[in-house]
Amino acid sequence: MELLHAAVVSCERCERLRTYCGEVAREKRKAFREWEYWGRPVPGFGDAGARLWIIGLAPAAHGANRTGRIFTGDNSGNFLYAALYRTGFANQPTATSREDGLALTDCYISATARCAPPENKPTPEEIGQCADYLDAEWGLLGRKRVILALGKIAWEAALALAGRQGCAIARPRPGFGHEAEVDLTTGSAGVRLLGSYHVSQQNTFTGKLTAGMFDAVLARAKALMGAEQ
Repeated sequence: MELLHAAVVSCERCERLRTYCGEVAREKRKAFREWEYWGRPVPGFGDAGARLWIIGLAPAAHGANRTGRIFTGDNSGNFLYAALYRTGFANQPTATSREDGLALTDCYISATARCAPPENKPTPEEIGQCADYLDAEWGLLGRKRVILALGKIAWEAALALAGRQGCAIARPRPGFGHEAEVDLTTGSAGVRLLGSYHVSQQNTFTGKLTAGMFDAVLARAKALMGAEQ
């Protein structure tokens, strides 16, 4: 896993994304003038022995692109880690920097794209460039039982990932929805894909995704994890 993280951090595959992340890191946001921005691709974070694997969209320009840890330093992360703390996956409810002491238990988090994209919209080609990092995580997370996809793009990336790993995907292709659920069983290993609205502030500030709704998804993940041990 450490070798994979090092490969992600040193990735230079997407010129548009690397240029954008560098520009943001130099210009900064006024509130973070004193920060030395990370400005590089952001690796996954969490427990390598996790049964729950959460896949998001991409680092935020002034969140993970600033702090260097996925979902850290922005409102999306505030919502996500508070929920993980309530449900026993995190040792604390806040995430502010790589040195804040946050640790995850039985949970690992990564993203569909590893660089912050302009307007939070990676292109299909950029998503494809990161696909082998998801493939590598699939192999390394040997105890995974539930993949929680945050948003439609992560859902589609997870289905594509499962297909590359030899999972039989139902036809027609399962559509994304909050609390959608798909069996990704391959060989002797049972893996379930769950969907949730993304934890973005566009969803959480408007009430499209509430704390109770997200807690229910995590509770379902826990139930599946227990059933699949």
